Amino acid sequence: MLLPAHDFLKPPTLDETLAALKAANGEVKLIGGGTDVVFNMRGRLFRPDILLSVKDLPELQIVEELPDGSLRIGSGSRLTDLEVHPSLQRVPCLVAAVRAVASRHVRNMATLGGNLCLDTRCWYVNQSADWRAAKGPCMKTGRDYCHAIRSSTVCVALNASDIAPALISLDAIAELASADGTRDIALADFYTDNGVTHTVRRPDEILVAVRVPPADGAMVYLKETARKGNDFSYGTIAARLKADGDVRIVIGALTTRPAVLQEPARIIRELGLDDESIDAAVDATRTELGALTNLYTPAAYKSTLARGLVRRALTRLRKATA
Repeated sequence: MLLPAHDFLKPPTLDETLAALKAANGEVKLIGGGTDVVFNMRGRLFRPDILLSVKDLPELQIVEELPDGSLRIGSGSRLTDLEVHPSLQRVPCLVAAVRAVASRHVRNMATLGGNLCLDTRCWYVNQSADWRAAKGPCMKTGRDYCHAIRSSTVCVALNASDIAPALISLDAIAELASADGTRDIALADFYTDNGVTHTVRRPDEILVAVRVPPADGAMVYLKETARKGNDFSYGTIAARLKADGDVRIVIGALTTRPAVLQEPARIIRELGLDDESIDAAVDATRTELGALTNLYTPAAYKSTLARGLVRRALTRLRKATA
């Protein structure tokens, strides 16, 4: 299917790109690898007036080690390059998350920034244009109504980034830039609880890079899908036990933003990784996540999946620290 009519801009530098973004008249979509944007344009989910390419900007393709030991990873870095980059091998959960994205063919084109900014997904939206027309519009497509949860006052489409949970567990920082300046924000705070405006990135901003602080301790990443290979996730988890005993547990693809589990992490931090504490953390997961009612699978299955992911991740952490 042909793409909707649009203008295409490809400035040669980041500064010129930011200036073009600020000056743009109409809706703009940034395009790097294009694996998500082009697909959604063909499905008529996206109808931008302008496609602004960031694909070949050298400022976005850098991977560097900073003096404090942090890693700075440009948002334009291709996922296949990150899989094998020597500097990332010391962060195995991040490498595992990158390798979990889609297929090799997709990762050859997809970028880090594209995955982190993936549009949210919903059973009632990610269908053909004819299917959506028959069902009727929703909050993502122009109406003040949610098909998934009819009483909801906000869109509950789900976060689709496989990589975000891993980076959040590593306390990553997002670097945002506009023609008017730059700002940093914890990646955990980059996402919102609204499936329509699902990040805090302003229309005139670009996600330039993420910084990953020096990572110690044991870390685990898991992804569950209906099929292996080129498939969106039913659920992901990144769990980390830091050298100082602190714990991070982050679940993705089950909520509108990656869920940083506080109570399960507290239990493991205070009680350790024995059978009883893992059981308690699994039980706390059900309470903290609450009802999970959107996208492709029944709520009861998603609750079971979330608890199963927590149990498997914590069991692997225990083995890694034994």
